[in-house]
Amino acid sequence: MAKQSQTVFLEVWLQSIIGGSSSSVSSRQPSLTSAQAIIQAWADLRDSVQQQAFNSHNLQSLHTLVTSQNSLYIADPQAKLLLSLMSSPKISLPQESYSLLLKLLYIWIRKSSRPSSLVVDYAVEVLLNLFSVHLHSEKISVFYSEGVLLLGALSFVTSASEKSRKACLEMLCMLLEQDFKLICMSEGLIPNVLAGIGYALSCPLNIYFVRILGILFGVWDKTDVPLSSIENGLLVLHLTEWVLSNLISSHSSDRIDLFKREILESPPQNYASFAVVMAAAGVLRTINRTNANLLLHLRIPAEERIAVVAGDLISRTRDANSSSVKLKNSFLLQCVSLALSKCGTVSHRASLLFCLAEALLTEIFPLQCIYTRILESHAGNLVEIEINVQEHLHSTIFKEAGSITAVFCNQYVSSGEVNRSTVENLIWDYCQDVYLWYRQVALMLQYRKDGLSVNLEKIAESAFLMVVVFALAVTKHKLGSGIAHEDQLKLSVQILVSFSCMEYFRRMRLQEYMDVIRAVITSVQENESACVSFVKSMPSYANLTNKPGSSTFQELNYSWSTDEVQTARMLFYLRVIPTCIECMPASMFGTVVAPIMFLYMGHPTRKVARASHSVFVAFISSGKDPNHDERVTLKEKLVFYYVKRSLEAYPDITPFEGVASGVTALVRHLPAGSPSIFYCIHSLVEKVNSLCSVIKNWEGEIEPTKKMLELLLRLLSLVDIQVLPSLMRLLAQMIVQLPTDGQNMVLNDLYQQIAELDDVTRKPALVSWVQSLSYLCSQDTSRRVSIEASEVHTASIGNTDTLSLNKINARL
Repeated sequence: MAKQSQTVFLEVWLQSIIGGSSSSVSSRQPSLTSAQAIIQAWADLRDSVQQQAFNSHNLQSLHTLVTSQNSLYIADPQAKLLLSLMSSPKISLPQESYSLLLKLLYIWIRKSSRPSSLVVDYAVEVLLNLFSVHLHSEKISVFYSEGVLLLGALSFVTSASEKSRKACLEMLCMLLEQDFKLICMSEGLIPNVLAGIGYALSCPLNIYFVRILGILFGVWDKTDVPLSSIENGLLVLHLTEWVLSNLISSHSSDRIDLFKREILESPPQNYASFAVVMAAAGVLRTINRTNANLLLHLRIPAEERIAVVAGDLISRTRDANSSSVKLKNSFLLQCVSLALSKCGTVSHRASLLFCLAEALLTEIFPLQCIYTRILESHAGNLVEIEINVQEHLHSTIFKEAGSITAVFCNQYVSSGEVNRSTVENLIWDYCQDVYLWYRQVALMLQYRKDGLSVNLEKIAESAFLMVVVFALAVTKHKLGSGIAHEDQLKLSVQILVSFSCMEYFRRMRLQEYMDVIRAVITSVQENESACVSFVKSMPSYANLTNKPGSSTFQELNYSWSTDEVQTARMLFYLRVIPTCIECMPASMFGTVVAPIMFLYMGHPTRKVARASHSVFVAFISSGKDPNHDERVTLKEKLVFYYVKRSLEAYPDITPFEGVASGVTALVRHLPAGSPSIFYCIHSLVEKVNSLCSVIKNWEGEIEPTKKMLELLLRLLSLVDIQVLPSLMRLLAQMIVQLPTDGQNMVLNDLYQQIAELDDVTRKPALVSWVQSLSYLCSQDTSRRVSIEASEVHTASIGNTDTLSLNKINARL
């Protein structure tokens, strides 16, 4: 309420606190009118009264003064001048001048510390006469809204007599009851009207209090003007806050009790639901901010009033059929959720929890509704949809998504287990629906250049944040608590699946996201059934490679590798699976994971391909128990296809880091002398020979070839003793066929690697081998050909009788 105390004009404060701007005057803009212009304007008006004439020049003077309201101060003599101008029977004023004169009198009342009671009573007399004359004449909404504002301010001023206050309140009620629709015809005038009502409700007289409350809360459903909007709801909320603060300051417990009885305890059908909800939220906001004893007894009635409206709304939402009912329910859902986000701490009610969930999934993040409209358009004219999406992005309810989500999570934590499980399922189902629908929409919009896709993703990105925040609340409350272990595992899998569906919309690194991932993976990676359940939730190979959706998309070009929405989801799986590979049955990996892993090894996006290689590495490295015969057998089988699949796409698609990690893993973790290791080495050498054959200049760009050569050389220190002789022979055959520049590069790398080798068992053999290899490479071509029939013996490694490596030769 700090801003309230600094703002003289209530309507300006109301506008500023909801982030709006007054359309009647630019009251919050700094005045650019000079002091000389203001002085001249007053002089012109005095001349007008003296001459008993009013012309266009005088009208401009009124405009000059009104536009200077921030810096303008009006004293009693100047107010009397304005009143004389208004009351003179000889001066014919244009209709436009009346609203300006009323505005200037309003500035006088609000800025004057204590206006003269005589001048105030005179002003009331003039106004009553003015309104009685115009009451049945041509109606102008600006004039009447300024009149309501001024009448309310006059009833609120302390120097007004009781008679004048009563007269003001009576006329104000009459105007509102007869012409509320006219007065509020323009959205920009509603703050003025509400401010006038706010002043009137703060008047010390109680006899009009209930009547004005009835006008404020009873007229909203009785007009067809655009009163029912979120912004107007917020105006009601903050108006209630302002009025209650004044009642607290004046210790008006009697009017507080009247407010409680009429608004919070009256039958719900007496007043418009959205206005009453906002008023109740204003009560709670004031209580939470001031903790005033005078209001504490209003907390429970205010909370119950919102809960009753929310409960009725949920029941009507489920049964809504007509579009008008759905539209009304939609608006009320937004009001309830926004009210709860503004009022501070609220006790738990099941109806509030479900209402917030419904609002988040259908009103704040209405992705399913938008996707349906797009798909039904068959890629036709989407201009209207694009405009609607843009408007939603700038709407008040969307901007409050974060605070509404926070209230929702608080209500969830305080709820019972049944209700918690219900809303959990709503959120998880929503995630899967968003994935399924947006994947189709993204395909439909893939060739469009407009901003519809971008704006849709902005909404979905915020929805992703909502899901993360909710999932964090769920994990903190449930995981590790007293609920059954099976339920914790099921919940962990549901969260992982939901995150996978929303992964495409993750645009930043969130600590909350990582906290949730760590919490749920801890459960899944230690339990086989949870691991299996998670893997089974992956889309099948057929679903991944086929077009999504109905026959509508059959004419569209589709490639699984360009489906970014699906790729993002599968990347999530590829990153999570390695963490729970130890608990995964070999049969499950072979039938479900392996086909998808090999598919995405061929994905053109390198981080996706690398993630697939990481899955292979994790599986090859898993199952340290030697009795896992099924797992070992599957590893042997997979290596052959893995090597073929990886090398045929290198270097265009296969990232070197991926294939290097895979090869390193298989030579370390497969049984010694495994046939698949021999196959891998032969394939690597063939690939390097193929890469080397097209190199023209060994000083140029040969990075892919150089990396693969380095991998082969690194294997000299990794492969087991049974495989080492074959690797040495193949390497020697390859190196001596290289041109001199290539030989020198490889030999330099070999010298350095062997020099740094700590393996005292194999180092002597490698030293002897590289010396022989260096000698052969130093011979000219004819000499090398003559030596080709000879044998280069490797030095013995340790006990020659045991290892029999002294007979290993590298035939050139």
